[in-house]
Amino acid sequence: MIKEILAAISAGKKFLITAHVRLDGDALGSELALYLMLKDLGKEAVIYNQDATPEHYRFLPAAEHIVHDLKHIERYDVGFILDCSELDRVGKISEDVVRIKTLINIDHHVSNGGFCKLRLLDPKASSTGELLYRLMRKMHVKMTKDICTNLYAAILTDTGGFRYSSTHQETLWAAGDLVEGGADPQWISENIYESDPPAKLQLLSKVLKTLTLDMGTRTASLTVTRKHLQDAGASMEHTDGFIDIPRTVKGIDIAMLYTQMGEKQFKLSLRSKGKVNVEKIARKFGGGGHVNAAACRIDGNIHEIKQRVLEAVKEL
Repeated sequence: MIKEILAAISAGKKFLITAHVRLDGDALGSELALYLMLKDLGKEAVIYNQDATPEHYRFLPAAEHIVHDLKHIERYDVGFILDCSELDRVGKISEDVVRIKTLINIDHHVSNGGFCKLRLLDPKASSTGELLYRLMRKMHVKMTKDICTNLYAAILTDTGGFRYSSTHQETLWAAGDLVEGGADPQWISENIYESDPPAKLQLLSKVLKTLTLDMGTRTASLTVTRKHLQDAGASMEHTDGFIDIPRTVKGIDIAMLYTQMGEKQFKLSLRSKGKVNVEKIARKFGGGGHVNAAACRIDGNIHEIKQRVLEAVKEL
């Protein structure tokens, strides 16, 4: 299907690029790298995201060109939907984006059922950024320093700093090639991982008090409520990375982060070690993701939700 994707890129003139809500480094790095590539090819391209760019990703080259308001969607020849396993993950434009004649989905989630006719899917890939790297190498485009920086950030963040099981030899070869092309690992890592605002630390101090460890089920969890956010003067983006804290505990196989989204709705983020497949747990509640990283949303009060999740863990 790569030939068809390359043909669509060659024939297209106006491109829309979008990704999922609650943006992460893979989604943003991939969008920006693709945007820069298309611009270098003389194409007209626009990146639309429903949500604002998180502060610690605003350093990425071309991030200032992302828009959050979109009109006349029918004017685009081709639409790229990145890092999404389902169309509705792009947010409020999901019903309108289907009016674009040619849609291309590039994604690496195991739960992706193939909602686009044109797609580049590989659940074994570390990230959407790695898939775009492969595509660009296939196209023999000029890998500028800015493109390399964005793709490196995408791969770095979705592999947990090259720590997750999705990190393969091909992943490291790609990262090395991107560094040779101008990506600066130290500068990128400092901006992403060492530039937290005080509000994030204030929030973390409150959230750590909710830490629960269950050595029987080998699970650990943290809970973020709207009151935590309000009291710390923090926003939802400041919860980024919290899920990795319980995951570091020795003897814990599954880490969980419950984040309050509504009065009686929580987002559940799951991380696991080894071959523990948390995607099965997320799927049980209507979500999805990867073997070692998945998410879903669950309605109810937090105590009831935690009990339901623990029952699913026991079944697993």
